[in-house]
Amino acid sequence: MTPAERLLARAARRGARRDHPSGADDGRAIIEFIFLGILLLLPLTYLVLTAARIQAASFSASLAGREAGRAFVTAQSDDEGLVRARAAAALAFGDFSFDQGAAVAVTCDGQPCLRPEGSVTSVATIEVQLPLVPDFIADHVPSSVTVTSTHVASVDRFVAR
Repeated sequence: MTPAERLLARAARRGARRDHPSGADDGRAIIEFIFLGILLLLPLTYLVLTAARIQAASFSASLAGREAGRAFVTAQSDDEGLVRARAAAALAFGDFSFDQGAAVAVTCDGQPCLRPEGSVTSVATIEVQLPLVPDFIADHVPSSVTVTSTHVASVDRFVAR
C-alpha cells in the first residue's frame, strides 16, 4: 500500500468515526418503533372493537324489531302474537350474542291488535357495555351505549282469524 492510499484509508476511517462515533444509536430505532406502534395501535384497536360491538348491536336491534313485528302480525291471537314476538326477538338477540341487556316491546294502535289493517309497533332496545371499562371508571362516567330500533308492521286486511 502506497503512502497516498494509507492516507486515504486513514481519512475514510476518521470520517466513519465522525459519522458514527460510539455506536450509541445501535438498536434504538426498533425500540422507538415498538413503543410508538403500541402507543398508536392500542387505542386504534379499542376503537375498532367498540365500533364493531355497537354496529353488531345496531344490526341485532334492527333484526329483532323487524322479526318481532312480523311474528306478531302472523299470529292467531294477541297473546300468541306477544309470545311469538318475544321468541323471535330473543333469537335475533342471541344471533349477535346480546342475551343480556336486550328487550323488545310491542304496542298496537287499537284493540284488538290483530284487526284488519291494524298497526303493530315493535321497539327493540339493547344496552351495549363498552369493552374493558373498569368498575372505578364506570362508576363516574357512562360505560354503555343504548341502541334502539323501531319497526311498524301492518296486519293483513284479508286474513281470517
